[in-house]
Amino acid sequence: MGDLRNPKIIWLKGALFLLLGLMAAGLLVFQTWNLQITVLLLITIWAFCRSYYFAFYVVEHYVDSNYRFAGLLDFLKYAFKRPNRPK
Repeated sequence: MGDLRNPKIIWLKGALFLLLGLMAAGLLVFQTWNLQITVLLLITIWAFCRSYYFAFYVVEHYVDSNYRFAGLLDFLKYAFKRPNRPK
């Protein structure tokens, strides 16, 4: 399967991911009706978004300009195999 190149399909895919996330989070919140669970869910979503941003944008623009991402598994391989890893 080749890369997705049609802008309309890419936007549709993004919208479907957003809808899926909203539905899943909404079902969790409405199922529990618990403020603590809701806050923890929001913190979890925020933290994963920030780690994704770090893995791709921050590393590429501020740490290693030669790094180009292809997915989370490629980032993990890069993070654990590079010789200048912080100790």
